[in-house]
Amino acid sequence: MRRRRHEHLTRLCRRGDAGGEVHGDATHICTGALDLARVDANPDGETELREPSTHGEAAADRAGRPVEVLDWADVGYLATDAATVQLKSSSDKLSRLHPVEIARLAEALSYHHGSEVVESLDDETAAETLEEMPAEHQARILSDMDEERAADILEWMSPDEAADVLGDLPEEKAEELLGLMEGEEQADVAELLPYEDDTAGGLMTTEFVSLPRELTVGEALARLRDMAETPNMIYYLYVVEAENSWRLCGVIALRSLILAEPSMPLEEVMRKEFQKATPDEPANEVAQRIAEYNLLALPVVDDSEDILGIVTVDDAMEILLPKDWRQRVPKLFG
Repeated sequence: MRRRRHEHLTRLCRRGDAGGEVHGDATHICTGALDLARVDANPDGETELREPSTHGEAAADRAGRPVEVLDWADVGYLATDAATVQLKSSSDKLSRLHPVEIARLAEALSYHHGSEVVESLDDETAAETLEEMPAEHQARILSDMDEERAADILEWMSPDEAADVLGDLPEEKAEELLGLMEGEEQADVAELLPYEDDTAGGLMTTEFVSLPRELTVGEALARLRDMAETPNMIYYLYVVEAENSWRLCGVIALRSLILAEPSMPLEEVMRKEFQKATPDEPANEVAQRIAEYNLLALPVVDDSEDILGIVTVDDAMEILLPKDWRQRVPKLFG
């Protein structure tokens, strides 16, 4: 969801003897000044931090519109004499927030201070936070960042998200960052770059689990437990013809695998008839099919029926939902 950007903080809070006071010309925020402060925009487009009402007032502005509520116990700032707001070294506090909340905080600040928020995070949290921000913000923040750090963050992003960000950068910059990424992550992202954004190939991710059909259910579950890395959420397992093959021959829901007898071969549990897409298929048609068949993911295969990746429901919904709702879709696959 594209949110209103607050370019300056014109009414900031300072801690006083009687608690929090709001000063029209204050230029800094002190941690703990208010238990709760409201980030508001007045009719002139300026940003306000206002003490919440003690009379049961809902979180809304003077016109009755909902506003965002930030808990200052979770956000630390440093008071300075300069007419600016500087981010305090408070990565521990920020890291306790959900990436969605950190992204909202970063977007509520100016670009300069929002980028400082992202840069203060560890690589994994920074990657998760960037994935919750609009594409233009992702590209700009990473472009302005130290190249080595930007490449490290890209490695933590899902391959499809990282490919999208690189696609939004100037070609020279994108090649530089891609070249600094580690081998396996670099290969996963490079594999997705040739596809157009509005195709199934441009929408898919290469994060999925494949298993050879000769395994039993018990062997498949043991292999899942032994995997060093798996996608954050696994709903489907993709069965291929043999150990070193990518030829897709079936799909198994994780629930079906768990409930099946351990001695059963996968080919007796898998579905041999399933929906699939080709990499050059229009993204909107793929998204419509995912919605129509109530799927959580759809495999993408080439002319040889080799699986290339999967399109997940959260990416499909971002195409189908109205623009303002897109970033409200939960990330089902990391």
